[in-house]
Amino acid sequence: MNRQLKEEYKQKKFRIGVFQLRNTVNGKIFVGSSVNLDAIWNRIRVELKFGGHRNVQLRDEWKEYGEENFCFEILSEIVQKDGEKTDYAKEARKLEEMFIEELQPFGDKGYNPPKN
Repeated sequence: MNRQLKEEYKQKKFRIGVFQLRNTVNGKIFVGSSVNLDAIWNRIRVELKFGGHRNVQLRDEWKEYGEENFCFEILSEIVQKDGEKTDYAKEARKLEEMFIEELQPFGDKGYNPPKN
């Protein structure tokens, strides 16, 4: 029974892609990617609620403005192909970099750290 559940879990397709967390008060955004878009929002919310998120500015503004002033938005999803061996985490990071390049979520516009 346990083996069957593990196999079913491996076969399950999660939504993969790029998201943004937007502060609805000041318009700042945080752009990220995940191989499980449905789970990442819960994880980020918990990290921010309990002060464990690594992005200090985002954490401080979450505390200042409150959870109700942030919204989670999916920017792009990656379509998975059956039977294909693809590194979806790598694909999601590449797509994330493209969105960061386009949106420039730095300084007054966002919470992402600028690339050196």
